[in-house]
Amino acid sequence: MTLRGLYLVTPDLADTEALLSAVAEVLPAGPTLVQYRSKLPDPALRREQAGRLLELCRQVRVPLVINDDLSLALDIGADGAHLGRDDGDLTTARRALGPDRILGASCYGDWWRAEAAAAAGVDYLAFGAMFPSSTKPMAPRAPLEMLTRAKARFGIPVAAIGGITLDNTPLLIAAGADLPAVISDVFSAPVPAARAAAYVRLFD
Repeated sequence: MTLRGLYLVTPDLADTEALLSAVAEVLPAGPTLVQYRSKLPDPALRREQAGRLLELCRQVRVPLVINDDLSLALDIGADGAHLGRDDGDLTTARRALGPDRILGASCYGDWWRAEAAAAAGVDYLAFGAMFPSSTKPMAPRAPLEMLTRAKARFGIPVAAIGGITLDNTPLLIAAGADLPAVISDVFSAPVPAARAAAYVRLFD
């Protein structure tokens, strides 16, 4: 599949039904990927949420990627995993997932991590925070030029995270971003489905 378009990241909700309802509302807009991102302390709850989200995403053929937890991704048979610097070795993750599932890596603003991730065979590189982020207010910023440089150097899709809005996404796309990763600007919008659809139209 082509990894280009809206990368929808789930809000952190302990209420599973509320989470499923929120995601179900925006899936018809046609995101390219959905990422289950949860910092909840209960592993059983995370597994339940991830499993049910996978069922939901499968109904509309949108891949579900699990954030920060390769074991959970493998356990439920998710479509891939997204790993940060503390989430295990990327080469090992690539082998475990096999060639047909998606592996993404957070590179922050670290060019050397991007080099290592590309060498490990990831399917996309994620950079950020690109802008001030309410989800991670203390996250260090990554320059826009890094998107351009990575796209030219590695030739694989590039995701942009952190403070992404509908207004600043055209700037990211112009710099080389294929996957704007969005939480708040979609799920906190007055009509989340309409906001998600507006992101998707940016790639038409």
